[in-house]
Order: sequence, then structure tokens, then C-alpha cells
Amino acid sequence: MREPARSPAWRAPLRVRRFPRWGEQAPTWREAKPSLIANALSRAAARPSGNWFVVGASRDVGAGGRPYGRTVGGVEVVLWRTESGEVRAGPGACPHLGAPLREGRVVCGTLVCRWHGLALAGGPFAGWEPYPVHDDGVLVWVRLDAVGGETPLDRPVLPVRPDRGSSVDAVFSAVGRCEPEDVIANRLDPWHGSWFHPYAFTGLRVVDTPRGDGQDAFTVDVSFRVAGRLVVPVRAEFTAPGPRTVVMRIAEGEGATSVVETHATPLTPPGAASPRTAVVEAVVAVSGRRGFALARAAAPALRPLMRRAAGRLWRDDLAYAERRWALRGTGRFPG
Repeated sequence: MREPARSPAWRAPLRVRRFPRWGEQAPTWREAKPSLIANALSRAAARPSGNWFVVGASRDVGAGGRPYGRTVGGVEVVLWRTESGEVRAGPGACPHLGAPLREGRVVCGTLVCRWHGLALAGGPFAGWEPYPVHDDGVLVWVRLDAVGGETPLDRPVLPVRPDRGSSVDAVFSAVGRCEPEDVIANRLDPWHGSWFHPYAFTGLRVVDTPRGDGQDAFTVDVSFRVAGRLVVPVRAEFTAPGPRTVVMRIAEGEGATSVVETHATPLTPPGAASPRTAVVEAVVAVSGRRGFALARAAAPALRPLMRRAAGRLWRDDLAYAERRWALRGTGRFPG
């Protein structure tokens, strides 16, 4: 008689680990070769984006029945939702007298200018031409061919994510005085994790780097700090599917297949004397544990906590990116 199949033994997600103090860690500067980071950055910059830019979180567009505004590459963009929930996008200046459409109102799915009541349904009108827009359920993208300067693509290049029905997502956004490449370079330097963010990571070890043979990922073993000596160890992979995107994917360990997408959207025109870049980071978390259903149910309460954790990291990482941009401007950057 065949014995009934046994379910895998339950394992707690937390581990108790003892790691060296901050000053006793093994230095990583020899491994973090500037040429290795620069080459990975160069390959990312050469990948097509199709002129698609992330403008914000999907749930923020249309929130409260108001339009959503973002400046991309010096171009004002306004977005809103129709009555059926579709996103519309176009120039942020009213074609009548140039009023800021982001300050307008959405009435029955139509964008109405506050200055004189001009209504836009999303189609061409008096020189106002809509922009292609894509809502992937987590982020909203807009295609600006004049800003991107590439061959247009019908859709943005989307990273593989966990299914939305079984995951929890949160989107964090911040702005730094730098260019998109400085944000991407930060993400393509995994060696700084335990040194620069000791409150979040420990025991970080880069176990594989891009080799130029089709494998273009940084693979990292790292433990996320929870409290004291309690950590969650994982193996993560960092890839750059486009010139303004880096994706961190949990390959093994707790939350396998969860992703953190970092998108760098230029706010100022190319070559601006004081460039500003928006970091839009989407965390899409998933777990095979039964209790994760409770986390999905509590997603509205969890999202502020997820954004707060991302904000703490980006407080430091934007300083990194801004410093890199400042040194590049003086010609003293060693990379």
C-alpha cells in the first residue's frame, strides 16, 4: 500500500546568524572593479527602451478622480483615467492658453481644464496630440519619441514579475540631482550593500558577475536584517533589461521570484546644468507560505511600510548617485 505523500517540512523564514561587525567585514573594493561596473552600465545603455518612460504607480494615476502630472525629459505630461479605467496621456499644457492640465479636473472620464473649461477626451484636439501610454497594473509608462530618440516600440520592455493575483506590490518614488545613468550605476554595484546599508543587509557576497557570454547578471548571496541576529538569507540576481531599469530578482530562498524594479526617469532635458532624475521603484513580493494570503489581504496597510523601507535605502543611494554625477561633472570620477 502506497504511503500518502508528505508535504515538505515547514521551515521558518528567519535564521539566527552571527556576522562580523561593520568595521570587521572583508573589504569589497578590490572586487568592485570600476571597469566591471562601467561595462555592465554600457551594455544596459545599448539595450532598446523603445522611448518608454515610467511615470509613476498605476494606482496613483486617477486616484481621487484627479489628473496625474509628471515632467519627463523637460516635457510636461498629464495622465488620467477614462470611465472604463483606461489611462490617457498627452502634453501637460492646455492647447488653448497653456494652462497646467495637471491642475484640471476629470469629469466623466474627460479631462477638463480649470482655466476655461476646455475638455479633452484623449484624442487629438487643436494641436494637442496624445502620447502612447501603457498601464502594466503596477506602473504606468508613457512613450515620448522626441525625448528617447530611439526606434519606437509598441510596448515597453517589461521584466518578468510574479502574478499580481498572488503578490503584494508597492511603489516608491524619489528625486535626485543626477542623471539616470548614475542611478543605474548604483544598482549595478552590489558590493556596496553591507557597507553602505548595514542596517538592511549583512553577509553580502557577490558569487557571479557578468561574463559577456550571454550571462549578464550579478548574482549575490545576502541576508536581509530583521532584528538583532535574525536575518532572512536569499540569493538574488541583478539584471539591466534596458537603459533606465535594473531588476533585482530573488532566485533562491524566502520570497523566491519576488522582484524589485528600479526605474530611472529623467525629469530635465539631456545635458541640463542641474539634472534631476526620478527613481520609481516597484517591489513585487510573493511567497509560497500559507500565511502570505493574510499579507495580501493586508496589502493597503503593508504598502506604507514597504515604501518606508525603500525610502531609507534610497536616502543613501541617491547620495551615492548624486556624488557620482558631481564627480563626473568635474572629470574626477575614477570610473
